[in-house]
Amino acid sequence: MSLIGTYENELAFQADRRRATVEFIKIVSDLWYENSIELVLFRNQLIDRNVSEILNLHEYAGEFVGKPISIFDSVEIAQAIKTLNLPPAKLDIGKLTYEFHLEDQKYSNATGFVADKLSDAKKTKAIKPKDVVLYGFGRIGRLVARELMTKTGKGSQMRLRAIVTRGKIDATVLQKRASLLRNDSVHGDFSGTVLTDIENQALIINGTTVKIISADTPESIDYTAYGISDALIIDNTGAFRDKAALSRHLKAKGVAKVLLTAPGKEIPNIVHGVNHTEHHPDKVDIFSAASCTTNAITPILKAMEDSFGVLSGHLETIHAYTNDQNLVDNFHGKYRRGRAAALNMVITETGAGKAVTKALPSFEGKLTSNAIRVPVPNGSLAILNLELNSETTVEGINTIMKKYALEGALVEQIKYEMNDELVSSDIVGSSAPAIYDSKATIVRADGKNAILYIWYDNEYGYSHQVIRLAKYIAKVRRYTYY
Repeated sequence: MSLIGTYENELAFQADRRRATVEFIKIVSDLWYENSIELVLFRNQLIDRNVSEILNLHEYAGEFVGKPISIFDSVEIAQAIKTLNLPPAKLDIGKLTYEFHLEDQKYSNATGFVADKLSDAKKTKAIKPKDVVLYGFGRIGRLVARELMTKTGKGSQMRLRAIVTRGKIDATVLQKRASLLRNDSVHGDFSGTVLTDIENQALIINGTTVKIISADTPESIDYTAYGISDALIIDNTGAFRDKAALSRHLKAKGVAKVLLTAPGKEIPNIVHGVNHTEHHPDKVDIFSAASCTTNAITPILKAMEDSFGVLSGHLETIHAYTNDQNLVDNFHGKYRRGRAAALNMVITETGAGKAVTKALPSFEGKLTSNAIRVPVPNGSLAILNLELNSETTVEGINTIMKKYALEGALVEQIKYEMNDELVSSDIVGSSAPAIYDSKATIVRADGKNAILYIWYDNEYGYSHQVIRLAKYIAKVRRYTYY
């Protein structure tokens, strides 16, 4: 065939791929908005993705499992899912497609395969939607709001009903709140609409009313006056950190549970996927989602402990600067954090090494830790230097991490990254709290020491962990197939 003929065939194939992707996007949207069924591709979100993004995710998926994952196959599997009349669910179509290829001799069509694989879905109990209130509206609060409102769908899980802030609420304040939600210098524009309702003191997000409530104390609010009941309060102010202070939320009318988006004292500190099932929401009223760094390293440490045994180690976290540092040199209560954040690498402390033990008690006394704040606004890196009980190799660790990222309890927490050119800006927007850099791992010649590099979006990845834990507390987790 001539070069011209080959090129024409390539163009025709690409046109077919893009047409199939458009069809796939429609099925993904129909399943979500009509059936509350969310499709993901090896934990990567598919809702509101464009054609090029969908195709790129398929390229990643193929590289991840070592076999081509075709958009044409995804369309076939998605169509089969649509015929089954399943209850609300979250399904990994990448895993389904991969398994379909492994068992294609057993099934004559995708419908029979999908029906068998998802047969347990119809046995799941119906879930009752949960009212959610954001107490505080800072970096994490706004990202959680974005995700909740993007994924509201038919409102079958969590419903954001109100946001509590301090100070007066007037037209200017509402407009500023709306602007900060609508536009973000790190994460880009919100993929929805945000309007202000001055008369009702509310934001209208994607056409849904979210009340803005002004309060100086948690217990002074009557949420039932706003039609809110049995609510989950997500406290992201950082002002209340222990059981006594957080219990003040429970004194307010209409509140059932509290979730703190920071490490907490005298309450369960949870890394979802690792230890959340140890604390049942019927028995516990106040939870902590720990810190972004703790959520990044704990899943990896669990995988290493279970696979090789960890004798001791050191954590060094290279962390994006945060709002508690000074923009220019000025007085600060902590050493070094007073120096200009965007101009300096700043050595500071982190409690993440010790905090790991709240989720993994076997690490008591094993880890030391420190932190360096660096001049990037988001995107961080945890370096784990571990002494191991069993000998291993780089290939051995990579094989284990790939397995944990592909199957088991930590598939939402660990993303296996294969990019040789990975840098911090590449991981901004990742929903996984721990991104394992497979190309950076170092193992000492005797196989007993390993250095692992774990990237994490300290804002977006952590916000997703908060939402996963919130769904567990609210008991609105759908049937999942990963």
